[in-house]
Amino acid sequence: MGLFGKMFEKKICSVCSGEIGLLGNRKLDDGNLCKNCSAKLSPWFTGRRRSTVADIKEQLEYRAKNRDALAEFNPTLTLGRVMKVIIDEDAGKFVVTRASRLSEENPDVIAFSQVTGVDIDIDEDRIEVMKEKSDGTEVSYNPPKFTFTYGIKIIIHVNHPYFDTMDFDLTDSDIEINPDRPLPISSKPDPKECLEYRENLKIAKKIRDTLTNARAQARETPAVKTAVICRCCGATTVPDENGCCEYCGGAAE
Repeated sequence: MGLFGKMFEKKICSVCSGEIGLLGNRKLDDGNLCKNCSAKLSPWFTGRRRSTVADIKEQLEYRAKNRDALAEFNPTLTLGRVMKVIIDEDAGKFVVTRASRLSEENPDVIAFSQVTGVDIDIDEDRIEVMKEKSDGTEVSYNPPKFTFTYGIKIIIHVNHPYFDTMDFDLTDSDIEINPDRPLPISSKPDPKECLEYRENLKIAKKIRDTLTNARAQARETPAVKTAVICRCCGATTVPDENGCCEYCGGAAE
């Protein structure tokens, strides 16, 4: 088969065995992935190209269990307006999503104890405002005028098998500040004088402080062990620190 033929050769998803459309293939380290299977992966996962078929199947099993965990998730606190950190304070867990119906997106349910840190990143940019001449060309004002934009990003660092950061912008577009008067090139406005900036920075700090404090509390509180049915011997047991049955020594869960 020539190169042209190979380009249009039908491919099969290595995970679900379904046929992959012409532009629907997502390459894996040792196979192919259809867009439907790809859409089921965690939105924070970025290592698809380095993943094997076995890796993807394992993650999809986790994502199915995550949907079960989401069914038990009971929101008690929401922080944010567009991208939101939704918290179940009683269970000590949270999700990050913009969806209004959690079951449709299946956001990853993260325990407070998995958080390793939270950062606030502020991206500042300066754009010169130009004026248009009668011939359609643009020239600088004298003195120059500038628009300043600010993007506020949250970066949640987590201990998770499929990703280690959850980073997102608080708003869909940057916060724009247009000074009332021209400023020297070396100067810039104080963004804290802008109400929108102050409100979003307050939200960012609330998210950071809430998750940081919750993580500290979760790590100070000993985990309560619960009894399970051992899948090896069928006994009701409280697994040891390695997850083994106290009676038969097998993997209890």
